[in-house]
Amino acid sequence: MVFWTITALLTVAVLATLARAMLRGSVGDRPPAAYDLDVYRDQLREVDRDLARGVVSETDADRIRTEVSRRILAADAALQKHAKSTAQSGGLVSLALTLAIVVVGSYAIYTQLGAPGYGDLALANRIEAAQILRQERPSQETAEASLEASSLPPNVDPDYVVLVERLRQAVVTRPDDIQGHELLSRAEGRLGNFAAAHAAKAQVLLLKGDQTTATDFSEYADLLILAAGGYVSPEAEGVLDRVLSMDPADGPARYYYGLMMSQTGRPDTALRIWDQLLREGPTDAPWIEPVTAQIEQMAFRAGVNYAMPTIGSGRGPSSEQIEAAEGLSPAERMEMIQGMVSGLSDRLATEGGPVEDWAQLISALGVLGQMDQANAILINAREVFGDDPRAADVLSRTADRIGLE
Repeated sequence: MVFWTITALLTVAVLATLARAMLRGSVGDRPPAAYDLDVYRDQLREVDRDLARGVVSETDADRIRTEVSRRILAADAALQKHAKSTAQSGGLVSLALTLAIVVVGSYAIYTQLGAPGYGDLALANRIEAAQILRQERPSQETAEASLEASSLPPNVDPDYVVLVERLRQAVVTRPDDIQGHELLSRAEGRLGNFAAAHAAKAQVLLLKGDQTTATDFSEYADLLILAAGGYVSPEAEGVLDRVLSMDPADGPARYYYGLMMSQTGRPDTALRIWDQLLREGPTDAPWIEPVTAQIEQMAFRAGVNYAMPTIGSGRGPSSEQIEAAEGLSPAERMEMIQGMVSGLSDRLATEGGPVEDWAQLISALGVLGQMDQANAILINAREVFGDDPRAADVLSRTADRIGLE
């Protein structure tokens, strides 16, 4: 309320200043009556001078003053009438247009660039608010219950629907059939029954046990999010954490993790994750299209002047590259890895990057035997990512793998 009151008072002050200048008229654009007044006043002064020199008599001077005074009154009346008509015709119209532009225009700009209803929050307050939002957001069950019941896709083959119904009945009689539940999960997904699809996928995960792969968990997270209408619930976040702990490079999981951060008030983190996905590519990856469609708006929300990178422009050394380097001679290995490490280190220092890039840099330094440098990067990375539990877990696993304490 205080903000709007101050804004209204400032707007009134600006409009009053503009109105005063506009209604007063412009200098140099004088009406004819103004010039007549100047002439008549000069005539009055000339009469007094002629009377003092004895050129005219007192009687003639009085007669001339009376006539000139009458003309001054007429010219002044014409001047006042002109000023009034000008103010009513042009000045008031211009003032009205100015009022509309200033008030309506400024409000429209504020609705786009400002945050109506929000106070001026410090960065620490905004991060704290985002953490609270993340902790208190609705569950998967609540999100699914808020959506309308799904309907069959248009032009679906009736025979396919019959086959899916038979498959549903078959898995009931064979609850331990992994392949049956896997087929049912995919079939339900094709019909848009994502809740039933993730339920079937959950059975697959349960039956596979220790044999469950990161891809299995990634597909399960995808179905959870689709069933919630694109919302990343706490349950889906837990599955994403599991995926990234098994495979930090999993593209779908990283895309959804960025989406979750954007939904919980951290567009800055989402931007870093999605930007790295674009840089890695490949151009035909399924997450490239949704990222490119949303990343500029994400950058706008994060307050970043963002330039779209070249898709697939590359990143630091991968785990496969590091392993391949171990089979080279010491000199060749040093030359290969050191070049990649230098590029990655420079980019992280200037542009930043996701925790996976920091982990790769630490791993590469470990291969090179530069343990002090690896430890320094580890400390720096922990400072950058602060209390992010997923990042802390990735960094800890990396440190354990190369033998850092």
